[in-house]
Amino acid sequence: MTATGTARKQALPRARTGAAGGRGATLTLNRRPGSASQGVLIMSGRALPCAIGRSGIRSSKREGDGATPVGRLAPVAVLWRPDRGPPPATRLPLHPIGPRDGWCDAGFDANYNRPVSLPYARSHEVMARADALYDMVVVLDWNYRRRLQGRGSAIFLHLARPGFRPTEGCIAVTRPTMRLLLARLGRRDAIRVGGSSPRRKASS
Repeated sequence: MTATGTARKQALPRARTGAAGGRGATLTLNRRPGSASQGVLIMSGRALPCAIGRSGIRSSKREGDGATPVGRLAPVAVLWRPDRGPPPATRLPLHPIGPRDGWCDAGFDANYNRPVSLPYARSHEVMARADALYDMVVVLDWNYRRRLQGRGSAIFLHLARPGFRPTEGCIAVTRPTMRLLLARLGRRDAIRVGGSSPRRKASS
């Protein structure tokens, strides 16, 4: 049991640093020209449009600021809704999302930026959303492997809203792009988030 009196959900795998066996591939994410809340993800020379945080990209990420953090974000695991479709093809650890799954975003809670079981007394996200945004989710290693209170939680790669409307700090892509990324991403790969605008047009 945790200090809140609620059972903590089994932890996801630890993010890898890439030290053993060499570093994997790095995808690059930059702000899209002319937009503060849309980005371009570059993978093997291919430009993929995405949504980013409503506050754009920031190096000084704080909880609740709506920004996508600058940094090297390694994938930890994939979460998916088995009631919405079959498991996606991926080399990452795969975990189903159920109705009791949540993610704690309460600063100074023992389970801050960790999966929790619902009901949960402190502030949290419900992973089994009514919309489709979390039908497929990649947990990214922002403030996950080494947590600092208030540095941001629940930074995911998830499905985008129509028109790539802004996120609360996550990276969001279309369903076809998500399936493409899941098929290629491994635990030694990473998304490098920067703040500059790329000088190429994103593919549709």
